[in-house]
Amino acid sequence: MGLVRLKIRELAQEKGWTLKEVSDRSGVIYSTVRSYARRSAMTTVDFTAIYKLARTFEVTIEELVEILEE
Repeated sequence: MGLVRLKIRELAQEKGWTLKEVSDRSGVIYSTVRSYARRSAMTTVDFTAIYKLARTFEVTIEELVEILEE
């Protein structure tokens, strides 16, 4: 099973947003945004949340998700 990391912190920093602002702008609950931002590797993620986050940051899903291991 592959591992992925979401580049939420980096993208939020580029925009000058806090994780709370990311949550408010994307509609993804804060605990999920915080969890995804803090975890260095995950095996599963909520695709709907990833889609909303990518749209919020105005990036593709490929730019939001870093594949660590396939």
